[in-house]
Amino acid sequence: MASQRRRHHHNNNRLRLLLPVISAIFFLLFILFFLLSILAPSPTDSDQLRHSTSHVSSTVIDGPSGVPVFRVPDQRDGGSLDRDIWSSRNAQYYHGCSDSSKKFAKAEDVTRPNRYLAIAASGGLNQQRTGLFSSPNTCLRVRNQACLVLCHKATYVIGSNYKLFIVGAKLNKHSWQIVDAVVAARILNATLVIPKLDQKSFWKDARLALRFCAKDFSNLQFLNFSEIFDVDRFISFLSKDVKIIKQLPKKRGKTLSTYNMRVPRKCNERCYQNRVLPVLLKRHAVQLSKFDYRLSNRLDTDLQKLRCRVNYRALSFTDPIREMGEKLVQRMRLRSKHFIALHLRFEPDMLAFSGCYYGGGDKERKELSAIRKRWKTLHISNPDKERRHGKCPLTPLEVGLMLRALGYGSNVHIYVASGEVYGGEETLAPLKALFPHFHSKETIAKKEELAPFSRFSSRMAALDFIVCDESDVFVTNNNGNMARILAGRRKYFGHKPTIRPNAKKLYRLFLNQTNMTWEVFASKVRSYQRGFMGEPNEVRPGRGEFHENPACCICEDTVLKAKSDSLPRKVGKEMEHAESKKDIISDDQNDDDELELSDMDDYEDQRGFPEKGLYNGTALDYDAVTSEEPELEEMLSD
Repeated sequence: MASQRRRHHHNNNRLRLLLPVISAIFFLLFILFFLLSILAPSPTDSDQLRHSTSHVSSTVIDGPSGVPVFRVPDQRDGGSLDRDIWSSRNAQYYHGCSDSSKKFAKAEDVTRPNRYLAIAASGGLNQQRTGLFSSPNTCLRVRNQACLVLCHKATYVIGSNYKLFIVGAKLNKHSWQIVDAVVAARILNATLVIPKLDQKSFWKDARLALRFCAKDFSNLQFLNFSEIFDVDRFISFLSKDVKIIKQLPKKRGKTLSTYNMRVPRKCNERCYQNRVLPVLLKRHAVQLSKFDYRLSNRLDTDLQKLRCRVNYRALSFTDPIREMGEKLVQRMRLRSKHFIALHLRFEPDMLAFSGCYYGGGDKERKELSAIRKRWKTLHISNPDKERRHGKCPLTPLEVGLMLRALGYGSNVHIYVASGEVYGGEETLAPLKALFPHFHSKETIAKKEELAPFSRFSSRMAALDFIVCDESDVFVTNNNGNMARILAGRRKYFGHKPTIRPNAKKLYRLFLNQTNMTWEVFASKVRSYQRGFMGEPNEVRPGRGEFHENPACCICEDTVLKAKSDSLPRKVGKEMEHAESKKDIISDDQNDDDELELSDMDDYEDQRGFPEKGLYNGTALDYDAVTSEEPELEEMLSD
């Protein structure tokens, strides 16, 4: 018993000695948890703060009404994210592949004699955007043929017996139509005639144009194919696929005349064989007018690959344009190792047509309403509804906020390709505040260097195209033709980051931006933009226009990927892989958003023209409907 009492007493003594130690440990743990509870971020902010670097200053961003929205941290490098903001994940496993299969016969074996195909298309708004006419009907009252050219009637006889003009269309529309024309010629086993590209946008003043119309059209200037594109390379590169000639041949001393006809929108192989081929066999020379969106997105794989060979390998700018474009790229590289190219569509007429409101108050409503009255068939729209549906281009401020939220810091250099920006410097000021290193071809090139190109809008657009194509990151505020073509091209040549705004989701975010911190805002932007960053497999094959998503021309290097997958992965790599899968899955989550972006060029058809009739089940064709408002046709196209 005595022994048990001694052991019990000894244990009590040990317990009394340990109590202060245990108490001290609990006290220290309490202090530690208390400090963590003070210093730790809230759950919603933790993602942004995890990627942020410390900063001392910030940029105060005002909304359209001048009320401060929030402070954007002045991170020069944008913060350290868990990804490389200058490259796409898994891009090394994909490459462009457009070679034909062995079953694709050579042109010399399939081209039939006495079959000649030419193309023409109606114009866009180049003339109006450069201030040519104060009203779309200004020179329709003038009967002079030259003036009719300026009013989108150039498909009628101008200086020759036949029509071989792409009329008034813009650079990206030109290249789009040329690519499809080659494929159409192949379907018909016909010889393609190099088109002439008609551009009059160097006329800057309506009175000058009317004086010109009152005289004659002997000085009318056409921008030939060879003045934009390397015609000899184009013909020689495609010689195994399609026979191409520079002009129609002569018969009995006279140039062969063409029969003019139109095909339905999104016409497939059977459609061309049923509709065009019989006429071609009878007339021998056919011109397809208004040749935009006249070829289906869904064709035989070899024809799709032919599209890619034309677009990415055969169609090349002339040496002067290419050399000047490369100079601009080099000058951007001298300023910074990486740079962003922004295609900014914010012209007054485009904003008016969109029916959206951009926060400019009564002044904006009055000015855009006056422009909108030019189109009699344009009904009044609901601005809020247009934004909810993702139909409105982002403002320069919204583009800037999106880029900063995605991790691009204030020291990033931006090259801006744009036309006339509504509101001028006042509209651009917030974007320049977010990105002070703001450039354009006019700021990095001398006036005399641009002189050979400045008289023609297509040449100037070609320079912008080259810089945008070569940029490390390309971003657009509106998914027009240039953005689509560049998106496809950048996928083909290595999946360089191409940022398209998820307009539907971002609309709700910008609407409520005053009710959240910058950290929460940035986190949501990154979440909404998954699937819109130009990563491989973001868009499923067959979605959107083929020029935007040339899926069958992009091949996966399965061997290289298998080797990479077999290597031991670090935790960071595993996380990156998971993020990549999340980006791909997000395409399903954003199906509706993607559809809106892909169909924006058809938007004007829905609003401006009632559709009539189906052709071969391919698409609706509004061309059967005549309109007094030709300017409606291309408002959102570039």
